[in-house]
Amino acid sequence: MELFYASGTKYQEDVSTEELLVEMKDLIVYNDDVNTFDHVITSLMEVCGHELHQAEQCSIIIHYNGKCQVKHGDFEELKPMCVALLDRGLSAVIE
Repeated sequence: MELFYASGTKYQEDVSTEELLVEMKDLIVYNDDVNTFDHVITSLMEVCGHELHQAEQCSIIIHYNGKCQVKHGDFEELKPMCVALLDRGLSAVIE
């Protein structure tokens, strides 16, 4: 709330702000017995924009832990990435 003075008169103005809450999600890739390390690494680099080292680390985590969060963001950002990973034969979900 701000106060303004003009010609000796006091005015009061309500200023409201809207806060947009965006629920953040995770793009998860699961391990499978089909895809090679190279295919997973290449897919993460091309689809998710990972650097080589990051994609390699994610592929190792996927292999040994069964899954890995490969990207964090809002649903609208992650959806096309998830679809692209699925199209490449990877097991991916948005949680």
